[in-house]
Amino acid sequence: MLAGGGSFGAVQVGMLGELLARQITPDLIVGSSVGAINGAYLAASPTQDGAERLADIWRHLRRHDVFPFGWRSLAAFLGRRNYMVDSRGIRSLLEDHLTYRMFDQAAVPLHVVATDVHGGSTVCLSAGPVLDAVLASCAIPGAFPPVRIGEQYLMDGAVASNTPIRTAIELGAKRLVVLPTGFACALERPPASAIGATLHAINLLIAHQLVADLEQYRTQVDIVTVPPLCPLAVSPYDFAHANELIERASTQTRHWLESGGMEKDHIPHALRPHKD
Repeated sequence: MLAGGGSFGAVQVGMLGELLARQITPDLIVGSSVGAINGAYLAASPTQDGAERLADIWRHLRRHDVFPFGWRSLAAFLGRRNYMVDSRGIRSLLEDHLTYRMFDQAAVPLHVVATDVHGGSTVCLSAGPVLDAVLASCAIPGAFPPVRIGEQYLMDGAVASNTPIRTAIELGAKRLVVLPTGFACALERPPASAIGATLHAINLLIAHQLVADLEQYRTQVDIVTVPPLCPLAVSPYDFAHANELIERASTQTRHWLESGGMEKDHIPHALRPHKD
């Protein structure tokens, strides 16, 4: 299970590299928001080499690749549309690097979580075009446009269920390995930009929701949660620190595995409310 978290998706890449290096491979993948992006790449090549290629993509990623602001963004401020950023940046990244287009072409079953705009329910996408599903799961309200799939308009999975433990259980999972991204607990001041503030708030929501879900479902299935980074003093809107986050997460996950982390079921302190 791969949670959302903006640029903190790089943390998951470091975790994945260490898990896959020890032959800890998934039978199915459930991803939401940036976790859906990482999950889609992982589903194509669930190997250490696949994780290294994903890490290379992240190391070259910059904010304008994901949030390509332009003169059209002014239309949002003038009230002419209900989003600020066109999703062409994310679509282009997926088209350039994803080696398959339909869910049934993935090497490992992939399930992408989004939110129904009108009803607010969790929607699990497991068939059809992968790109549209991932774009829907990443459609942060107000930042990106909602995505229409069938008769539904869909937005970011964070709104309904960013770490969809219940979805994974309903899919038949008996043991879950959860890869959270954490939140920025050591910022000197609140994020300055609107999108940065939104992403920070969503990451706090994800962490709180994940803790509640872990406490609710830990007696029903075997759940292992890889600890996210702490302290974390960068914005989830800042993509310039990807290499640092990957390396830190890789080192921390390696030590966690060497200390028997996969046999532990406790909830990481870094997910609970705290301040560095």
